[in-house]
Amino acid sequence: MFVLTLHRFSKNTVHAGDLRLLCAKLQKMAETLIITVLIIAIAFIFMAVKVILKKNGHFASQHIHDSKAMKQRGIHCVMEQDMEMHKKNNKAIKEKSR
Repeated sequence: MFVLTLHRFSKNTVHAGDLRLLCAKLQKMAETLIITVLIIAIAFIFMAVKVILKKNGHFASQHIHDSKAMKQRGIHCVMEQDMEMHKKNNKAIKEKSR
């Protein structure tokens, strides 16, 4: 797209300076992309150190129902609270239907 626009404005002639500018921009974009991919790869390696180096290693569960501290405080998962609310209460007073 940039080349077509450049080509249209230069009336069928492409200057050497324009080509150098285009190549410099493409090179800068490639460098940025490579650096970004390397940073992400290093981040994944650091996150997986425990899993890779420890025998039978795994990530700790992040769910509320697996946390001992949350259980001690009486905090439950939203799904568990929803199920508790929808359970039939045998002590409830029957309502008359009209």
